[in-house]
Parts: sequence; C-alpha cells; structure tokens
Amino acid sequence: MALIFIVLAGGLVLLPKHQKQEGIKAEQLLSNVISPERYVSTDQIAHKIINQDPSFILIDVRDSISYNNYSLPNAINIPLKKLLDKDFEAYLNQNQFDVIFYSNDNFYADQAWVLCNRLGYKNLRVLKGGMNRWFTTIINPVKPNDDVAAEEFELYSTRKAASMFFGVVYPDQVAEQSDMQIAAPKKVITVQKKKKRAAEGGC
Repeated sequence: MALIFIVLAGGLVLLPKHQKQEGIKAEQLLSNVISPERYVSTDQIAHKIINQDPSFILIDVRDSISYNNYSLPNAINIPLKKLLDKDFEAYLNQNQFDVIFYSNDNFYADQAWVLCNRLGYKNLRVLKGGMNRWFTTIINPVKPNDDVAAEEFELYSTRKAASMFFGVVYPDQVAEQSDMQIAAPKKVITVQKKKKRAAEGGC
C-alpha cells in the first residue's frame, strides 16, 4: 500500500499546477490505482504482437538511450518527463486503442499511468514487470524442472516459440537446421544443348 501512495505522490508532483484540478476525483483515482486490472502480462503482450493485434499502442516511457538500445516492436518513445507535452496527447488520450505503458520495471510506467489517469484518460494499462520481466519470461524463458505440472511445460513451450519469433536462436534449432542442410538432396539441373541449325543453301 505504501508503494501505491509513493507512486501517487510522484505522479502528482510531476503534474503541472494548472492541471491539478482537472480530470477525475482523488477517490476515483485511488480506486483505479488499487485495481489489478490495470496490469497486462508479458505473455499477453507477446500474443498481441505476434498476432498483429491492432487494438493497442505501446508507450515506452524510458529515456531515448534505453529505447534505442532495445524496445518492443512498434513502441512509441515518450520519456516520462515529456509525457505531458501537447505533442503526445493524441497518443495518450485514446478512446479507440488500449494505451500500454512500460519501463524497465513498473515504477516509471506506474507514474505515467497515474498522470494520465488523473487527467481522465481512458483505456490505460501497464506492462507488469516491464522490460525486466519481458526478458526473463519471453526472450529468455527458464525451462521448468521435470517434476512440475504439465501447464508449466506448455507455458514454457509457448514462451520459447514467442522468443524465436522475436529473434532468439536456440542451439537445438541450429543443429536441426544443419542436419536439414546435410540431408537435403542436391537438385540436378539438366541443361539441354541447342541443336545446330543446318546450313542454308550453298554458294
């Protein structure tokens, strides 16, 4: 609970004075903050990206250096300190799309969520665990032990397939490709020689 109030305080400090009285009431904001429904999992986001779901916008609230080093596909970079710039309002104040904030963990994304929620913006979500969780679940999923439930293996298989979609290559995948190249039969191309045309008429 203490963390929630710290995030709320941080968000309100960043909100300009002339905007503090706009948007929703504090009671509604607190109700929204404590609702777990504002979070979306890395598995859900991976599924949306892979299936080219057009119903959401990813907002990376990290600095531009972090964004340029690695970001989620098609994410828009709006650093937290620039979040309230008028240029970005059209991306954030959405009725048509879900706006999903993310940072390295939850902290900056939560602040972005609080700021936009305070202004009365709708359809706001936060990627739970941020980029740190993205790497440990989607990009580098940990293989479960043999004694865990079958559902854990199914989840691992799904995450492994997702990681391959995002460019991760596994050693067994490389070995399979090598075997396929060795076993592949050579294609024989037959070249037919053109027949010489008979000489026409004598001198």
